[in-house]
Amino acid sequence: MNGALAVWAAFRVVRWLAWIGLAIYSVWFLFDPRRHFDAFGQLLHSTEGAMFGFTLVAVFAGLLELMMRERAGLERPNIGQLVPARKPAV
Repeated sequence: MNGALAVWAAFRVVRWLAWIGLAIYSVWFLFDPRRHFDAFGQLLHSTEGAMFGFTLVAVFAGLLELMMRERAGLERPNIGQLVPARKPAV
């Protein structure tokens, strides 16, 4: 396995885990919102950090994934395709 391909796959895994983490945290927030607010009705810092942090990590990992896909010389993957084919040599 090529090093650039391994880094691309790692960024892809991080991106998907961050989106899944955001979805799970959002559902938890919807089921028990009182737990995420302080006495003044403001969001706790941990809740803000989780909601913005998961999103920021997912978007940043997605951008790095695109960069590494180009460096690895891979084509754009189709939906459901785990590892795309290599680009043909020009």
